Amino acid sequence: MAKRLILVFVFVAGFLSFFSSCRKPFPADNRKSASPESTGYIVKRGDSAPLFIAYTTDSMQMQLAALKGGVIMLQFTASWCSVCRAEMPVIESEIWQKYKSNPNFSLFAVDLKEPVEKIRPFIADTKITYPVLLDPDGKIFKLFALEDAGVTRNVIIDKEGKIAMLTRLYDKDEFGKMIQCIDSLLRIR
Repeated sequence: MAKRLILVFVFVAGFLSFFSSCRKPFPADNRKSASPESTGYIVKRGDSAPLFIAYTTDSMQMQLAALKGGVIMLQFTASWCSVCRAEMPVIESEIWQKYKSNPNFSLFAVDLKEPVEKIRPFIADTKITYPVLLDPDGKIFKLFALEDAGVTRNVIIDKEGKIAMLTRLYDKDEFGKMIQCIDSLLRIR
């Protein structure tokens, strides 16, 4: 009986630790003292995600407010960004292919200040199949980060419309924690 109680305790402690992982800070570049300001963000975990309306490269309208109740990932990107080009195929294989059939998950790349004629070859080069939103004047980007803060960056939004995680640049360990965060948020009812 004591062994069972210990196992239950270990399981519950592990679960709570795992769940809280997307609520704890995951600073870019493993800097324990990084703040949203030091990574160029003007939003922080726990904030309500700024609402916006945008169009995909196929002219489909997307309203962030309409997605509330699901987990949302925004990946800010641009064709000139070499880190974005490295990260996007990983997002495709490790996140989009895993969750795209889940009706409670949405993923959008948000392309910063580029015309659709430039974005389409970028999509083909990176071999992504997740939707790309147009942000031709950077207005969406500026809702989340300083105008000259740069890409790549990812924003995970929970079912209540609150920011659960922010990343900057591509760090393999942080990327794994982002996947854990998405997993745990999708399990919450």
